[in-house]
Amino acid sequence: MAAGQLPIRFHELMQLSSLGVNQQMCSFANLTLESDRFVCIRDMSTSPSTINVVDVTKPQSQPLRLQVRADSAVMHPSELILAYRTDGQDGSAMYVYNLEMKQEVTRYKMPEAVQFWKWVSGSTVAIVTATAVYHWSIEGGGAPRKQFARHTNLTGCQIINYRVSKDQKWCVLIGISQREGGRIGGSIQLYSAEAKKDQFIEGHAAAFATYQVEGADAPSTLICLASRTASASKLLVTEVGKPERFQRKATDIYYPPDTQGDFPVAMQVSDKYKIVYMVTKLGYLHVFDLPSATTIYMNRISTDTIFVTAPHDATSGIMGVNRRGQVLSVTVDEENIIPYITNTLKNFRLAIDLSSRCGLPGADDLFHRQFEQLLQQGNYQAAAKVAANSPAGNMRNIQTIQRFQNAPAQPGQTPPVLQYFGVLLEKGKLNQVETLELARVVLAQGRLELINKWLEADKLECGEDLGDMLKQRDLKAAMLVYYRGNVSHKVVQLFAETGQYAKIVQYCKRTGYSPDWRMLMQGVLNTQPQRAKEFADMLVQGGEGGGEPLMNVDHIIDLFMSRNMLQETTTVLLEYLKENKPEHGPLQTRLIELNIMQQPKVADALLNPSPPMFTHYDRPHVAQLCEQAGLNRRALEHYSALPDVKRVLVKYVLGQAIEDDFMVSYFGNLSVGDGLEALAVLLKQRHNVKFVTTAMGAQFTIPQLAARIASEYSAQMTPAALIKLFEDENCFDGMYYFLGQAVTVSDDPTIHNNYIMAAARIGDLAAVESTVSMSSSYEPEVIKEFLMNCKLNEKQQGALITVCDRFGFIEDMTKFFYKRNMMQNIELYVQQVNGMNTPQVVASLLDLQCNEEYIKRLVMSARNTCPVPPLVEQVEQRNRLKLILDWLEARAEEGNNEPALFNALAKIYIDDSSKDPSKFLVENQFYESRTVGKYAESRDPHLAFIAYKRGRCDEELVAVTNENGLYKNQARYLVERQDAALWDGVLKPDNVHRPKLIAQVIQTALPESDNPEEVSGAVRAFMDADLQNELIELLEKIVLETTKFSTNVNLQNLLILTAVKADKSRVMNYIQRLNQYDSRDIANICVSSGLYEEAFTVYKKFNHTTEAVAVLIEQLQDLERAYDFAEQLGDDQVFTRLALAQLEQNKVKPAIQALLKAKNHEHFELVIAKANEVALWEELIKYLDMCRQQIKHPKIETELMYAYAMTDNLASLQELISSPNVGQIQEVGDRCFQSEMYKAAKLLYNSISNFPRLCSCLIKLGDWEGAVEAARKASSTRTWKEVNVACVENGKFRLAQICGIQLMQHGDELEDLIRHYEQGGYFDEILELLEKGMGNDRSHVTLYTCLAMLYSKYRPEKLMEHLKLYHSRINIPRCMRVCEDNKQYVELTYLQIQSDDPDSAILTMVSYPEAFDHILFQEVIKKVTNVDVHYKALRFYLEQHPLQVVALLTAQRERVDNRRVVQIAQDKDRLPLVKRYLQTVQEDNNASVNEALNTLYIEEEDYESLRESVDTYDNFNALALAKAIQGHELLEFRRIAAYLYKINGKHEESVKLSKGDNLWRDAMETVANCKDRAVAEDLLKYFLENDRPDCFAACLYNCYDFIRPDVAMELAWKTKNMEYCMPYLVQVLREYTSKIDELEKLSKEKAESEETEIEGTTVVPQHPPLGVQATGYMVGPQQTGMMPQATGYGMQQMPQYTGFNNAPGGGYPQPGGGYPAPRFG
Repeated sequence: MAAGQLPIRFHELMQLSSLGVNQQMCSFANLTLESDRFVCIRDMSTSPSTINVVDVTKPQSQPLRLQVRADSAVMHPSELILAYRTDGQDGSAMYVYNLEMKQEVTRYKMPEAVQFWKWVSGSTVAIVTATAVYHWSIEGGGAPRKQFARHTNLTGCQIINYRVSKDQKWCVLIGISQREGGRIGGSIQLYSAEAKKDQFIEGHAAAFATYQVEGADAPSTLICLASRTASASKLLVTEVGKPERFQRKATDIYYPPDTQGDFPVAMQVSDKYKIVYMVTKLGYLHVFDLPSATTIYMNRISTDTIFVTAPHDATSGIMGVNRRGQVLSVTVDEENIIPYITNTLKNFRLAIDLSSRCGLPGADDLFHRQFEQLLQQGNYQAAAKVAANSPAGNMRNIQTIQRFQNAPAQPGQTPPVLQYFGVLLEKGKLNQVETLELARVVLAQGRLELINKWLEADKLECGEDLGDMLKQRDLKAAMLVYYRGNVSHKVVQLFAETGQYAKIVQYCKRTGYSPDWRMLMQGVLNTQPQRAKEFADMLVQGGEGGGEPLMNVDHIIDLFMSRNMLQETTTVLLEYLKENKPEHGPLQTRLIELNIMQQPKVADALLNPSPPMFTHYDRPHVAQLCEQAGLNRRALEHYSALPDVKRVLVKYVLGQAIEDDFMVSYFGNLSVGDGLEALAVLLKQRHNVKFVTTAMGAQFTIPQLAARIASEYSAQMTPAALIKLFEDENCFDGMYYFLGQAVTVSDDPTIHNNYIMAAARIGDLAAVESTVSMSSSYEPEVIKEFLMNCKLNEKQQGALITVCDRFGFIEDMTKFFYKRNMMQNIELYVQQVNGMNTPQVVASLLDLQCNEEYIKRLVMSARNTCPVPPLVEQVEQRNRLKLILDWLEARAEEGNNEPALFNALAKIYIDDSSKDPSKFLVENQFYESRTVGKYAESRDPHLAFIAYKRGRCDEELVAVTNENGLYKNQARYLVERQDAALWDGVLKPDNVHRPKLIAQVIQTALPESDNPEEVSGAVRAFMDADLQNELIELLEKIVLETTKFSTNVNLQNLLILTAVKADKSRVMNYIQRLNQYDSRDIANICVSSGLYEEAFTVYKKFNHTTEAVAVLIEQLQDLERAYDFAEQLGDDQVFTRLALAQLEQNKVKPAIQALLKAKNHEHFELVIAKANEVALWEELIKYLDMCRQQIKHPKIETELMYAYAMTDNLASLQELISSPNVGQIQEVGDRCFQSEMYKAAKLLYNSISNFPRLCSCLIKLGDWEGAVEAARKASSTRTWKEVNVACVENGKFRLAQICGIQLMQHGDELEDLIRHYEQGGYFDEILELLEKGMGNDRSHVTLYTCLAMLYSKYRPEKLMEHLKLYHSRINIPRCMRVCEDNKQYVELTYLQIQSDDPDSAILTMVSYPEAFDHILFQEVIKKVTNVDVHYKALRFYLEQHPLQVVALLTAQRERVDNRRVVQIAQDKDRLPLVKRYLQTVQEDNNASVNEALNTLYIEEEDYESLRESVDTYDNFNALALAKAIQGHELLEFRRIAAYLYKINGKHEESVKLSKGDNLWRDAMETVANCKDRAVAEDLLKYFLENDRPDCFAACLYNCYDFIRPDVAMELAWKTKNMEYCMPYLVQVLREYTSKIDELEKLSKEKAESEETEIEGTTVVPQHPPLGVQATGYMVGPQQTGMMPQATGYGMQQMPQYTGFNNAPGGGYPQPGGGYPAPRFG
């Protein structure tokens, strides 16, 4: 087929490698594809690793590269959001990052390792671990929610996909794993989120889809499953969930013969075409039809594996990426697919279904031919369906309608054109032509309710013509049609006619239509002025949702003002101007001016809001108007010139009703200069106004207000200027208030200084002390001088003490108090304020020559609050250290362990020899050695040495001993100290004292030491100092001579090592003379130092032969000397070491000879490997014979066998395998088989009875008979299968049949057997084989089933006979699928009945006419339990067999719902056909049945049956029925309508109908029944107006009880018909007279009875006489009078006086209280 005629379109969207993507990274582990938008590649070849994001929609743009370390990354399906994770031993860390916003969305640490993840929606990521599946929502940042646990059958599987249905109710998890024989098996877990249940299915790929089954209320959720097992390859399409409306479909998946390892890897479903795309591992594309599961197309689209796919929304196809980095897309070719199905597949039914479903071209001729054929047959229903389902609706035109209109109607059936419209309505919406034609027919019948019903269901195409047709009958319906048809001028016209002006605005705003708004507004003002404001608001606001005004606002205002509607004008303008736009300035000015002139309070309210409502009006003009109107505050707000501000400010203050908050905010609007001048004006008014009262009654002073203003704007006016202002105005209290607020927030020293001074001036010393103690911003020097000059007494010096203590003015404070004889303050400071500063006080007093006894007392009074170090420092500087000796000793007795304390004591004791300083220095542990030693150096070096030694002050000790020649002490200290760093320092070459020190070390320190560690440390120090000669001399003296250390191993080692480093010529002498050193270590050091002969001597001396020969081989590299050494020793180990060296140099033959001399078998594996490399089989045989004599090892005998085979020594091989051995014969046989040494392999396999492998060898050797015999011995299915395949391929069918009979005994092998025969085209042979196998005793279900399937394909004439004979022994479901695929529906129905599936049998007979049998249908339908099947059967009979539908319904009566029966019959327009059935079930009084029969009676004009029905069965909509027949042309039907109105309480409608038909009696009976006076009197008027006095009299008689006599008399008198009224009046007078007589009698009896019972008792009258007001008290229970009647206006309650809150100040601070006193902080 030419490429242009293919049913698919194939494109390469892009090549990733051309964008710089590494092709090696195109794999399942590194590349993900979540949608057709992004491809995400994790590139691990770069450092650091990167993530490449490729936008498929922009193929020319470069990828977005991110340097992120991740183990997996997936892109959001549609947005620039990346999810990536890192896997670790403790789980997986997952991150979601928004690449566009460049911010992290969420993250989570998963405790389990994530094996697979995928986006399943725009906000959810599915996560698969080893145990469960989770859904992680990225919105909210929560933890993943567990969806379900993984099925045990998926354990160990590689997860390749996870899918979720659109309704989120179903999930499917897909994995693959390797099975037996290397086959890749698929495992699928299907999970129901609603039922919380799962199911395991064997399969490789799956996908969800939605499909609307014909006749179903809602779409079904389908799942498509593709699998390839060892026995079959299937595609299954079935519905999940309940109810199961979709009939399950299955089909075989064809794989080419050369694709044995191929299997499905991906599947996508096109929602548009309902096409299933399936991709296999080897790059094959399979295309299936979803509803029928029919194969449409199969071909290879890629030679590389397509490992990821996604739906391609742009083409409704599939998109995928292969390992070469190609991004491919495949979709349906709309132009070619239908011709392909028609011409190539010859599947006309599929072509019609697909073309109808998707509107694809290419099947027009099929539709036209089918339509004409059905129309000629009179099958109008089917013809209508063909036309309705025609592609692109090309048959839905006026010509088709005319064909149905002209078609002859069949007796008793609905006219063809109505059948056609019924089918169209069931399918969906009608087009314009169909709508108009149907509307004409329906309106001609007066069935307007059908039009409304179809409009509600959106079945009609709305337009102006349809609206004009409906306007005369139903305005509401016409409006709906105009609206849906976008006939805007008609919509506005109808709204205007009905007064719905608001809807006009909404409609026009929504549709963009612009009518004449001025005319509409004028009309509203003229007709409904109360709604004018509402309408105007909508116009100026642009309707709902806002926008530009629909009408010019000035015109609207002009219309309102012309009617003096100021309030409405203000309201409209406020709403319009609320956005405060600059262009609204003139309107804002006009609005404010109007209200200032007429309603000042409203104007004040308009100008009051904060923030301001308007800002673009003429402010100077408004300011003048406000000042004239007395609105001083508003005037201040609007004036900007300073003279105006000053003038109005004085007026405002003198008014004494100030709003303090306003004043504070107002000054913020002034410039700095204007603000200062205005503030000065305000301060000047403090002399005229003592207190100012706010509107709320609070009182405060002008300075307080000024201070508050100054505090608020101190940053702008600057504190310096404000302070100067207060000083100029001589207002110190204002400055105090102002700075009291500023000092808490400012760090300005000027503010803090002036506040402290101001507080001091007004006498607030508490504020002064608080500020100086807590503030850090004032100038301490200035404040100190200020306080010292304030002339405060001794008790007022707290602030000065605080300042001096905080800022270190201790000396100044001490001098100040000492000179003024305020010694009490000094003692107070030391004892209570800050004893830590006692040293400074003492120092000052000492400098002032104060009495030492006073100082001692002062220090002792401070006790432990005084710190030791500074006090010692101060007195020591003045050489008065002994002054504090008593205090120091007291502190020591208290347990003070400070070093400074004991340093001072040590210094005092060193100067005073009577205190025994040596003992103190040795025993005391708290003094500082370095400090005391330094102090003692100039006084006594020995005491300094003691101090330094005690503190290990190495540098100081070395210095003092060198300086004073104490080398012996230094040497002893160094040996004892054992400090390498110290040794290093004293042994440096530049140390002039080193020779003397070394001499003392050797002569004194080391001889005195018995500690080996000390000696070792000294030796190590000499080594580190590189004193090699001195060290050798020392060691020779210690080691070579007889000493305590002469046999010391370490010293001998050290001597030899030192010689190796310093003098290699002495090494051989030391090695030969010494015997206690570590031989192996010394030899290794010699080797590393290049002294190979010395090392060989050591090894040889200590008999380390192996190491010795190793030196000869490795270091000296003299194999001949090594061979001589080995021959000399005759040691096997030496020969072995020699052989290994030879093997390393690939001298295999001499190596084997050396090993033979050593008789060493340990290295046989190495020898085998080397011999195999150089093919020395003969030498290897000798060596392996030697090894075999020593040990029995499988490897040895195995390689020996293989060596015999390689030398073609089959006799020796036969001898070896015949004798007892431990060789791996199987392994050797396999190696020989792979090397094509089939004869040797035959011997080996035969020896171990491995008949399967022997069989393979015989096949290779062409021994077919022998192969069959070997297979019989092997008794293996795989072997039989191998021989069978070989025999079939070579035409040995007799032998193949023998193998096939054996294979047929295993059901799982039968399908492969059949497939092999089918692929070769041997159909007769396989049928013969299976028929022969049926005679076998071990025949099974699969055999009979497969034979049936083969009959279905190749011998259909034998199928039914086979099914009837063996239906109990076959797999019915499989046979059913085959019959369905091959369109053998009779056999399919038979199998469905035999499988006890009556539902499917009925559906098959319904769907396929050739399978229908009425008698069989009646028998099977009784067994059906699915209600939907019953209804489908009913629809089928109504369409195809209408004359037998009553019999069907009679059989279904107990199974069906009569309401649905009626609905279905009505939908099919077949209601008359089920009339007899409905009459039989009407006794159930079902509403639908009653209404349906009533409708039929009306159509048949059977009023008697209708009257009987409404009287007998009351369950129906009586009013609707009455409305439907009240205009009927037959009188009896109108009487029934009046009757229905009467019994349902609609008496007026009933009377109206009766009057219209002159049924006077019916009207009077209705009135009498309702007993409504108004209705009765109206009927009387009607009779008299129509000159029927006889009926008037009769009505008076029938309605006597509730007609008012006066009304009857008035009506009769006016019409001069009193004679007809006289009998009624006589009766009324007689009745009234009788009642009065009876009342008088009862009243008289009651009065007599009361007089006798209450004689002599004064009775308060219950009812006062007329005209007299009752007084006194009424007894509640005895009161019988009437309550006053309501006036209709309700009772107005008088307002209760609650008084006013006269508390002073009204909650504001009282005069005199002022603002709270400022406190720091």
